[in-house]
Amino acid sequence: MTDRMSPLDLRTAVGELMARAAAAGGRASRVVHAAPDHGFTQLLLALVADRELSDHENPGEALLHILSGRVRLTAGVDEWELLADQHLVIPRRRHRLLALEDSTVLLTIVKGRS
Repeated sequence: MTDRMSPLDLRTAVGELMARAAAAGGRASRVVHAAPDHGFTQLLLALVADRELSDHENPGEALLHILSGRVRLTAGVDEWELLADQHLVIPRRRHRLLALEDSTVLLTIVKGRS
């Protein structure tokens, strides 16, 4: 995780993370920012082609920003193919993410407060 006041070079972080993913079974992640008191987390995720995050519940409001590559997000019968520089609000239901090619994404999650 980075210091809140220090800039993060996304290009460098993405390159390092993709190298880790290639060496570690096709997937790697890094917390960019976490503010647990506010239920806010940002995560960089790298997936090599044909790897996926299997079906899982949406833990709150979630936004997906594609940094590189091409991915498919599937939620029930709905499906979106996304390219670098595209952004999508993830539906509040079970979903999965498949890398159609080597890809990196920035995932932002805001969990509801109880």
